[in-house]
Amino acid sequence: MVGAGAFGRNHARIYHQLAQQGEAVRLVGVVDPDVARADAVAAEFGCRAFGSVEQLVTTHSEVQAASVAVPTIRHLETARALMEAGVDVLVEKPLAASLAEADELVRLATSLNRIGQVGHLERFNPAVRATSPLITQPMFFEVHRLSVFTPRSLDVDVILDLMIHDLDVVLSLVKSPVKEIRAVGLPILSGKADIANVRLEFESGCVANFTASRVSTERVRKLRFFQPRQYISVDYGRQEVLVFSVGGPGEVSGTPSVNPQIGVAMPAVASEEPLRAELRSFLDAVRTRSQPLVSFEDGRRALALALDIVAAMREHNQKVQIDQLR
Repeated sequence: MVGAGAFGRNHARIYHQLAQQGEAVRLVGVVDPDVARADAVAAEFGCRAFGSVEQLVTTHSEVQAASVAVPTIRHLETARALMEAGVDVLVEKPLAASLAEADELVRLATSLNRIGQVGHLERFNPAVRATSPLITQPMFFEVHRLSVFTPRSLDVDVILDLMIHDLDVVLSLVKSPVKEIRAVGLPILSGKADIANVRLEFESGCVANFTASRVSTERVRKLRFFQPRQYISVDYGRQEVLVFSVGGPGEVSGTPSVNPQIGVAMPAVASEEPLRAELRSFLDAVRTRSQPLVSFEDGRRALALALDIVAAMREHNQKVQIDQLR
């Protein structure tokens, strides 16, 4: 586990739990330049602490896989050192600080024959996984991700902090190039945009509206979309899916639909902590040498769209002179 902050500690916790539950995995160590922090996490989960990746791979040449949860600006240098040492990597989102760095990570993974996965956690949310088989021809999305303010991740705006989760999910469901972007964002409590609204139009004709905020008074994580004769609602937090189908049978908890022409169903969702599902999927890709569910290429695609949105947001703000209104 490289990076012993809040994200890194959670990765270490899951790896430790998987080992205790009989999975074929052993947590070797935790790496962090803050030695005291690395020592604390290592002591909690029964492994060694290291001050650098170089120290880890020199001491433990048998290391096969690593999670990378360091600041985004250090993703490339950290993942490169690991992959060049023969280690497969899971890199937290966003994949890199720039497209050039993302491209270099893709190139390195290919040339070194390493497994490279990106930590787009919501792709492993059981509700999202239960929704994927229901996709036919999505034509309109409405997505909300609202969080209360915390002092973390203020080095990036709300697009790269929060909205990128939903951008990745929608890209995986729509599978069509983006045709048009309209975006507006405002800084509220930080120097970066803390709240944003984005409208995307895809080549397929699908339209998606996204609202993300890290200055909300409540926590909301919902995705809703319409496709021919169906409306589907996904609650990330509750891990629930509701399907409303015109002319379809169905009821929820014995309660029939208000409109007899609309069937209501709640697909079965196998509840699981998304991070646990993500790490189990990563370990499986490492063992089988198979393409991970969220590859470096997927992470690069989500990052490219997020950066295009940031540019569109900046252009809009300059046009309406938002900086002069602050």
